[in-house]
Amino acid sequence: MAMFVGRRIRVLVTVGAAAGLALAVGCSSGDDGSGTKTAMGGVDLVKAGQLTTCTHLPYPPFQSEVDGKVQGFDVALIDLVAKNLGVKQEILDTPFENFKTGAFLNSGECDLGAAGMTITEERKKNVDFSAPYFEATQAVLVDKKAGIDSIADLKGKKVGTQAQTTGEEYAQGKGLEPVSFESSDAVLNGLRTGQVQAVVIDYPVVQGWLKDAANAKAFEVAEQVNTGEQYGFTVKKGNGKLLTAINDALAKAKSDGTYKKLYEQWIGPYKETAASPAAS
Repeated sequence: MAMFVGRRIRVLVTVGAAAGLALAVGCSSGDDGSGTKTAMGGVDLVKAGQLTTCTHLPYPPFQSEVDGKVQGFDVALIDLVAKNLGVKQEILDTPFENFKTGAFLNSGECDLGAAGMTITEERKKNVDFSAPYFEATQAVLVDKKAGIDSIADLKGKKVGTQAQTTGEEYAQGKGLEPVSFESSDAVLNGLRTGQVQAVVIDYPVVQGWLKDAANAKAFEVAEQVNTGEQYGFTVKKGNGKLLTAINDALAKAKSDGTYKKLYEQWIGPYKETAASPAAS
């Protein structure tokens, strides 16, 4: 994900299960008289009546904006959390650097972060992660005419990555000096327009991009790399009640089949993995 210094935060409309909860909000969430906003289960929220999610756009199929509305796999999963809390989800588009530092959580602008974020020990120093909800791999996506068959062939090639992501770190760890782009869309557009000959990026992003016939005709996955990455949602350090609410929603979704349904809707064919939310 990218770093945007000084970028204006945008409030975005979401599409999902939480959209129809307006009637429930009035009786289930509010102010306890001390200025604290609470939802079902005693979860404190930064704003009454809504679960405020920070994300970073675009990052399909996890979150992307279409006609001013945000949708995707992450959005759908957090809608389940919001529904259980009796509130609606509201999304802010924010700089990705703040997800790594927990800045927007600490400042009280967001309740949680949902941005296709890999769980790492370094990031755990600043935020608390939910249980893993997605197992991610990296893909080496190339121009079919570039003569690249694997990551070993990237030496001397122009390689694109998304700034400050684990994909970029992986490429750098292989001795490459990648060209950084601000978003996943920008990375892929850089490949499409010939600015780079290959990109290293999360495989689910590539899957969606290659569904376009024109893209599939000109580009291909040279190699898929299993880096052991898992995605998690983030909350402010010590926010145990919200963390429990997120984990409970993920576990319930797994046990009742909702997770599988959403996975197949947004990602593709479902395969049980270690990162699939454990059933309660």
